[in-house]
Amino acid sequence: MAKILLVDDSPADIRFMTEVLRGMGHTVASTSDPAEAEGAIGSEDPDLVLLDVVMPGRNGYEVLRGIKREFPNPSFKVVFVSSKGSETDLKWSLRQGAADYIIKPYTPADVQTVLSRHL
Repeated sequence: MAKILLVDDSPADIRFMTEVLRGMGHTVASTSDPAEAEGAIGSEDPDLVLLDVVMPGRNGYEVLRGIKREFPNPSFKVVFVSSKGSETDLKWSLRQGAADYIIKPYTPADVQTVLSRHL
């Protein structure tokens, strides 16, 4: 199975997504500080990064730009996870370089569908 890094400022969201992913057999690492995202990627070497959009300090778009600078040819994909689910949000995220988008609130089936496209 895959190693997945969660970047989300919500401890509740991290706990829930961790349970969902571990239930699917994946290994999970996480950080609740968006400033630590690139460092966590470097130390964890994930297959996939699940990245929240709305976070204090650095939002998910800023984090993704930092990831792209730090890892210009990544072996992993980044999927946004956010409550911002308008068509504009989805299009903007994909234009920024995200591989996909999971809209909160999500179900384990929603997560599995997205993961099956990228792992």
